[in-house]
Amino acid sequence: MTLPSIIRASPKDAPLNDGVAEPSFFGDLNLDQVVKAVTAGKEEYNLTPYFYQPLHDVDAIAYRHEVWRDLKNNMLSIHVRAFAARMHSVRQHLEQASKLHYQLQKESWFLDEAEIYCAAVSTFVRDLDTVELKSRGFSAFHEYLTKYVESDRFAALTAETKKLRADLGTVKYAILATDGGFTVRRYEGESNYSTEVERTFEKFKQGAVKSYEARFSDLAGMNHIEEKVLEFVGRLYPDIFRTLAEYCVKHAGFLDEAIVAFDRDIQFYVAYQDYISGFKRAGLNFSYPIMSGDDKEERSEDSFDLALAGKLAINKSRIVCNDFHLASDERILVVSGPNQGGKTTFARTFGQLHYLASIGCPVPGSEAKLFLFDQLFTHFEKEEDITTLRGKLEDDLVRIHDILARATSNSIIIMNEIFTSTTLNDAIFLGKNVIKRISDRDALCLCVTFIDELASLDKKTVSMVSTIVPDNPAERTFKIVRKPADGLSYALSIAEKYKLTYERLKERLNS
Repeated sequence: MTLPSIIRASPKDAPLNDGVAEPSFFGDLNLDQVVKAVTAGKEEYNLTPYFYQPLHDVDAIAYRHEVWRDLKNNMLSIHVRAFAARMHSVRQHLEQASKLHYQLQKESWFLDEAEIYCAAVSTFVRDLDTVELKSRGFSAFHEYLTKYVESDRFAALTAETKKLRADLGTVKYAILATDGGFTVRRYEGESNYSTEVERTFEKFKQGAVKSYEARFSDLAGMNHIEEKVLEFVGRLYPDIFRTLAEYCVKHAGFLDEAIVAFDRDIQFYVAYQDYISGFKRAGLNFSYPIMSGDDKEERSEDSFDLALAGKLAINKSRIVCNDFHLASDERILVVSGPNQGGKTTFARTFGQLHYLASIGCPVPGSEAKLFLFDQLFTHFEKEEDITTLRGKLEDDLVRIHDILARATSNSIIIMNEIFTSTTLNDAIFLGKNVIKRISDRDALCLCVTFIDELASLDKKTVSMVSTIVPDNPAERTFKIVRKPADGLSYALSIAEKYKLTYERLKERLNS
């Protein structure tokens, strides 16, 4: 049978690479914080590689969207989580068995693992029979699971597991303890006087009394006495324990490759589903973006920065959503406006939307139509690094040159506050040249800048401005709107740079 995948649309798609590194732009976009929050508590599945490998095919993204839509069925979600819990138990038994020292005990744990696994698979296929599956991913896995359960391999494992469990249920023995030793023999129907003794002495009980009952440990480990008892029991029932040993050898690799892969892969969806559920309860929207590999017209409504929203939600603070769109030949969003007005957050939102869309996840917002990029580049301000022996301006130029050398017409470039360390004239000159090269390449770009001249270079550039409360210019709305740059952000930057703001002038006049 062809092995199905819940995350790969085609066997030809690149398999998951567990050794892939975190993308270089994750820190700039705060996607590292998002992935850390999504995967928290799911460490056993090693989910971070799923978030480090974007897809480059529109159908591959649609394939994952189909799975997401199926998982909106509450009953399917419950069945998936129940299956995951049973498989978690299987893994726990496997891990514990690897730590045991006594062979008969290891074989007993192996039987437990197989029993849990058979129940998990049989139950899950019956559960999937009861729900409507529309996605290619779930449908293919359901078909595979059905054939697997009907296969001779699984039937033999199930039958032999049940018979061996029943045979072991017939094992009964007695321990005769003497001074300095003990004897183990078959149980021969001796009377159990425990209940009769308890009933006899019950009438002498007055009030709360101390219990002298012996409790057996629930720990998996055995001491040498217990191991010896088990060894003697094995000698008393040689046929059953010989069958157990042969069973363990025969079914040593009983875990099915596709089922094990599904068990891990589905957690990519479950983890993200759990993560965004809190935002949904707070009234925020998520949507399945319409993706295109050639149409660069874009739009997004009610989008927001996931990392920031997570922090604000803790304090129940208001989360501001924003919109943007690119029509016709428009390619470059130039964002200006007063400081601390949400421009950098908007830039991160733009990057997060495109990246989350590229891995097939629902994105923040009520609606989105996005371009599927080949590479994503970010240029955010960084402190000077003395090890490079470069000044800040030189470092900006080197980094941007590297981006322009690697970017293609299908790339996305996000720049935040470039050339702030040089003079205005130089910043305008350099900024125009960079934007022109991006425009000539026809790449998508978002540029946060204090240089208003960049907002109207050509028909490919679109101006967006962070806004303030009209009656109180000091209060930010954190809304980014599409309108011509008004020059106020640069005026304020100059005033702050030369200590000419109203507050600073007041201080100087009163001193």
